[in-house]
Amino acid sequence: MGVVHTLHFVFGIFGNATALFLFLAPIITFKRIIQKRSTEQFSGLPYVMTLLNCLLSAWYGLPFVSPNNLLVSTINGTGAAIESIYVLIFIAFAPKKEKKKISALLLLVLAVFAAVALVSMLALHGNNRKLFCGIAATIFSIIMYGSPLSIIRLVIKTKSVEFMPFFLSLFVFLCGASWFAFGLLGKDPFVAIPNGFGFGLGTVQLILYAIYCDKKGLFTKKSTPDDSLEIGMRKVMASQSLSKFRT
Repeated sequence: MGVVHTLHFVFGIFGNATALFLFLAPIITFKRIIQKRSTEQFSGLPYVMTLLNCLLSAWYGLPFVSPNNLLVSTINGTGAAIESIYVLIFIAFAPKKEKKKISALLLLVLAVFAAVALVSMLALHGNNRKLFCGIAATIFSIIMYGSPLSIIRLVIKTKSVEFMPFFLSLFVFLCGASWFAFGLLGKDPFVAIPNGFGFGLGTVQLILYAIYCDKKGLFTKKSTPDDSLEIGMRKVMASQSLSKFRT
């Protein structure tokens, strides 16, 4: 049991590190927004919905909801803080119409989280509380990890990985693998299932990268690394329309 607990902790730490990279990746996008003082054609929806995912996952990981998942709570708490900054920056520089839309969506997201938290605390106890919060967190985690399907379709269609940055795909793979192992070792399906899904999609992305990395594809306009990462992140985070822990 000592070895299992040690591995559980190690995979949790590694999962925190890889998830942090994913949360910080949009910094390139927001650097551009601040410099141009405009959100241009970027969507604020992925960041608001990722915020909801982080809040729900962080709540699920708290000891009084789900024991032995504190590492899930810490990284998603950090992610919630980072996403909150992104959303506030977006609102500050968005056009008036978009500003109102994202602000209203932010209030809705906070209301949904508050409802889940209140119901779980006031009406549910023990396993019922864990089940309720786990299902809510799992749904949004799967949606988050499922968003790279749009990238996969684009890569296959164009035979180009121009808009699927390698390191982003790598960290999606590593993040999913780490938290999948963490969930299995902790016998927690609400962590293992969505991250197993993410691990599988990350694997597919890396395989496609290996197949098409030397092909130019159908695009004639050459993109800079920053452009590719920005577009990649927008697509990777787009059902985060939720819009993608971790978990």
